[in-house]
Amino acid sequence: MTPGVATPKSAARAILRAGPDRHVAHGHPWVFGGAISELTGAGSCGTVTDVLDSEGAWIARGVLNPDAELAIRVFTWDEGEALDEDFFLRRVDRAVAWRDQLFRGGAQAADTNAYRLVYSESDGLSGLVVDRYADALSIQVRAKMWEPHIHAVARRLKGLTGASRLHVHVAPDQAARERIDVARFQDLAEDSDRPLSFSESGFDYDMEPGHWQKTGFYLDQRDNRRRVAAYAQGRRVLSGYCYSGAFELHAARAGARSIVGIDVSDAALTQARRHHARNGTTCPVEYRNGDVPHVLRRFRDGRETFDLIILDPPRFIASHEQKTKGLRAYKDINLLAMKLLTGDGILASFSCSGLVSTEEFSEAIRWAAQDSGRTVRIVETLGQPPDHPILSSFPESRYLKGVICHVP
Repeated sequence: MTPGVATPKSAARAILRAGPDRHVAHGHPWVFGGAISELTGAGSCGTVTDVLDSEGAWIARGVLNPDAELAIRVFTWDEGEALDEDFFLRRVDRAVAWRDQLFRGGAQAADTNAYRLVYSESDGLSGLVVDRYADALSIQVRAKMWEPHIHAVARRLKGLTGASRLHVHVAPDQAARERIDVARFQDLAEDSDRPLSFSESGFDYDMEPGHWQKTGFYLDQRDNRRRVAAYAQGRRVLSGYCYSGAFELHAARAGARSIVGIDVSDAALTQARRHHARNGTTCPVEYRNGDVPHVLRRFRDGRETFDLIILDPPRFIASHEQKTKGLRAYKDINLLAMKLLTGDGILASFSCSGLVSTEEFSEAIRWAAQDSGRTVRIVETLGQPPDHPILSSFPESRYLKGVICHVP
């Protein structure tokens, strides 16, 4: 705190239990309800709350949601800093400035006009994600506390980027978990029925807002799509959880012999087929609707094989209670894939579960390799690009993990 500057007043105080208080003191931005031993002055969601350690010493300041398991989102460790709208807008300015460095003449500037502008906790804006698609912005609200601020944030983002369109998305599970009033964002939808068009790595894409997952497109796999495609030439490719076809486009351009894509979403498969038509790929591509583990088992039973298999599943683990089951699911799909690979095969496998560490994901690969009876060599480890930065005090922000394996 700067000498002579008055300490901002907070409406509530939360004293943490010993243990969790150390995590927050070291910069972790989440306080769950079970970590709080005493809460005074608590009001409704959005109450600015001082966070104190188990001895009563001030640690940080955040925003309360008493109805959510994630009770306090921490935003500052500076006792002299007020959590007002100007604070959040300054954080937005800082986030956009970093992307300007990356994508306007920086290392990531080549051939894309779609990237992440705001990445939640890593940009000091917990519960808010913003992606840019050419002249459109896609905002994902993950926390109820953003309800009173989202219009100001949207205006600031449009002013900084020159974007002409805006879409707001709230996932149903997040709306239920945080009790978000989705109706408060409806007036922000602009041209909500008109598809968005954008480009990445020389490909043209489009999205229909009504069929989005998350913010619409998996921008975090931008670099990884190129890395996996480097192994595709002359190979028969299977892409599990293919969504809208971006991995397959890269594989086709790289010279794949044939491609099969699997997903449970008919809308995603329709979009994938449209992307191939739009980009004029000539590689034979077949898309099938199906549950990936079931389809892999059918391929195994039918003795089908592939030379390159890509597994990019949705998040299997959303809570600590799901961890054991989720790790087994990662192990099982990779085991099935290993059994389908030809000799000299390539497996590219990913996890987007923030609660799974790199070591745990590698262990799931090791379990699968052991049960497959095959030699599996990890030749590349993959992660997320710099517009999805990893906050050192928040391991959960390192959510995207991937490996490319050679299976001789």
